Amino acid sequence: MASSKNLLKDVPKPLFQSFMFGIATCFTSCLLLALFSFIIFLGRNPQSLMLSPRVLTDAAGSPPFIPSNTCENGKNATKDLNSSPTFLPSATSLNTHCTTAPNNHSGVIQDPNLLKNKNWSIGSWVEGGHGDLASCDLFDGRWVADDLSPSYPPATCPFVDNAFDCFGNGRADLNYMKLRWQPKGCRIPRLEGKRMLELLRGKRLVFAGDSLNRNMWESLLCILRNSLRSKQRVFEIAGRTEFRTNNSFAVRFIDYNCSVEFFRSPFLVQPWARVDANGQRRETLRLDLIEESSSKFQNADVIVFNSGHWWTHEKTSRGKNYYEEDGHVYPQLSAAEAYRKAMRTWARWVDTHIDSKQTRVFFRGYSSSHFSGGQWSSGGTCNGETLPIANDKHGAKYPALMQILESVIEEMRTPVLYLNITRMTDYRKDAHPSVYRQPMAQRKTGALQDCSHWCLPGVPDAWNELLYAMLLRGS
Repeated sequence: MASSKNLLKDVPKPLFQSFMFGIATCFTSCLLLALFSFIIFLGRNPQSLMLSPRVLTDAAGSPPFIPSNTCENGKNATKDLNSSPTFLPSATSLNTHCTTAPNNHSGVIQDPNLLKNKNWSIGSWVEGGHGDLASCDLFDGRWVADDLSPSYPPATCPFVDNAFDCFGNGRADLNYMKLRWQPKGCRIPRLEGKRMLELLRGKRLVFAGDSLNRNMWESLLCILRNSLRSKQRVFEIAGRTEFRTNNSFAVRFIDYNCSVEFFRSPFLVQPWARVDANGQRRETLRLDLIEESSSKFQNADVIVFNSGHWWTHEKTSRGKNYYEEDGHVYPQLSAAEAYRKAMRTWARWVDTHIDSKQTRVFFRGYSSSHFSGGQWSSGGTCNGETLPIANDKHGAKYPALMQILESVIEEMRTPVLYLNITRMTDYRKDAHPSVYRQPMAQRKTGALQDCSHWCLPGVPDAWNELLYAMLLRGS
């Protein structure tokens, strides 16, 4: 009887080679399959490898940011909005926000020299940040130092308005684009451009409001575009390369068959004009009519509204012979009452024309300005600000207009998700364009500074990250 060794020698060499090749192929296939599965897992669960945000600490190792989760009356105002469009994850919308002026400010840097020190002490925030995203108050938090910001290289995105391109206009300090918003109760996912584009595949996302919403619109376009390899397949459908003069713009992402659009509507209600008894043309604002462009986007899949800043300008704040309703021009009407009437007109339109099963409706809150020594039209400045607000007493009172808005939203049938960015922007006096709204060669002595809008990259990137988190959690 032949030994096993002799039997192995009797096996034909080609058959033996085929056997060994099969084993090697099987092993390689299993290895590739495991690697492929791991890659898919990371794509669907990016938070599994998410690094903890870097937090600035003082010399004692304590975070220089003071968290707070209460309103002035010590309670959080919570609204339960139950809605879930079919193309987004289904969940109960639990949107918590303050409805009164906050008692103190989270996100405040205690040491004003801390950001100037390149040898930052890096720590971790052990007080929170690991809670459930579904129930987390996204707007109660602080700004943390973040080496992975910004989400797109400065001065490279063609959709950034020249007036928002602070880096391109010569701003040398970069701290304003190296901070990230960190909610107290959870960690929000980074805005993954491709994943958000998948959420928007075949959809329309519309921003409707004033130039602060255009600020946010441009930010999102840059984040989404930067995630793509074929950037030439992203373009404004009318071929426009300037984004200030027209009343609407639409940018198409060909590979995802989706569009991200902006409609200029500072008041959300209709600007008007009438001829008085003397034959003179008088401008008014029709508080009882929705802005006419609304019919062009009422069927969009996601709409982000805003209105606030224009109600503080001279004509609207005076309210003399300006506000009109049902054919009557009010000789005198406060801006607050006019805003309430306008928001109720907007709310009726939303309740009548928006299908909440198809369309997710957001309202972005008031974005804080930081003029010092005057207002925008009277010499107000913010140039030279390179650090966030460092003292609670410098925080602004919660805007009365936003309290009016919140009361209107409470009365609506349609679920409206409130992006309450007022507190988070209140700290960021460092992040406005100021004199960098223009290149140095075009600046004139005494020219108006921009302390309302935001540099890009910058603060609006955080608004979009919160929008993304709310879309992911279905609330």
